[in-house]
Amino acid sequence: MTETTSQTPYCQALAELRNRNAHELKEVGDQWRTPDNIFWGINAMFGPLVLDLFSDGENAKCNAFYTAEDNALTQDWSERLKELNGAAFANPPYSRATKFDDQYITGMRYIMEHVSAMREKGGRYVFLIKAATSEVWWPEDADHIAFIRGRIGFDLPEWFIPADEKQVPSGAFFAGAVAVFDKNWRGPAMSYISRKDLEAQGDAFLAQIRREAIRLVPQSQQQNIPEIISEQIVSVWPAEVGMVFEQIDLASKLPAAHQQKLKQHINRMWLEQMPVPSIITAARSLVLSMEKHA
Repeated sequence: MTETTSQTPYCQALAELRNRNAHELKEVGDQWRTPDNIFWGINAMFGPLVLDLFSDGENAKCNAFYTAEDNALTQDWSERLKELNGAAFANPPYSRATKFDDQYITGMRYIMEHVSAMREKGGRYVFLIKAATSEVWWPEDADHIAFIRGRIGFDLPEWFIPADEKQVPSGAFFAGAVAVFDKNWRGPAMSYISRKDLEAQGDAFLAQIRREAIRLVPQSQQQNIPEIISEQIVSVWPAEVGMVFEQIDLASKLPAAHQQKLKQHINRMWLEQMPVPSIITAARSLVLSMEKHA
C-alpha cells in the first residue's frame, strides 16, 4: 500500500459531492456502478474476479479493492493478485487526467498504460470499457476484446439523492466491451456476446449465490423467519428501482410482499428500457390492482 492521497483535489471533490443533500445526474461522473448481473456475467466468463481496481469502497464488486485514496495507478496489481489467486476487475473512471504529487490519479490513457505494465508482470485484468475504438486510449494491445451487443445501462451510486423528479436516467448509456489483459491468454483475439446473454449468465450466478446463502442459514432459524423477510434479505434492487418506487402513490403502504412484487415489475420494465413515465404509469395501475386484492 502506498501513501494515501486523501487530500488530493479529486478525492476532496468526491467527498464533497457524496455529502451533498441532493444531486443531479450530470454530477455522477466517474461514480456510475456496474450492474450486479453484468459483473457476475463477466465473472462467469473471465473470473474468478477477486480485486476491484477502481471503487469508492461502498460500491466495490470484490472483497479486495482500491479506492481513489489508494490511487490504483501507484499500486502493484500483479503482486496483489498473487495473494488473492484470481483476476482483477475494473470499470474505470473516464474523467480528465489528473495528477497529485506528480502521480496520475485518473486518465484512461494512463490507466491503460498501467494495465499493460501489470500484464507483463503477470495476472489477468478484466476491464469493462466503452466500445470507443477511435479513442487514443483504446487498448490495441489487449489479449482479448469481447464486444457487447446491446447498450449497457449503469446503476447510480448508493449515495445519490435526486434533486428533483427529472434526475432519473431514461435510457442506456453506451456500447461496451470487455478487454482482457493476460499474456497467457490462448483464446481468440476478439468475440461478441449479447447484453442479454451476459445478464442471463449473471442472473444465474446470483441465483446460485442466493440459494447457497439461504442454505447456510440453520434450518431452525429458517423456520422462524417469514418467507417474505428471507426474500427481502437476498433481494437488492438498483437505485433506479427505488427512485421510481418512491414516486408511486401509496406504494409504501402496501404489504411487504406486494412491495417486493411491485419492485420486481419495476425492475423488469427498467431492464426492458421502457421510458420512465411509462414505468410509473404501469406501476400505479399495479398498485391499484394490489390494493383491491390486499
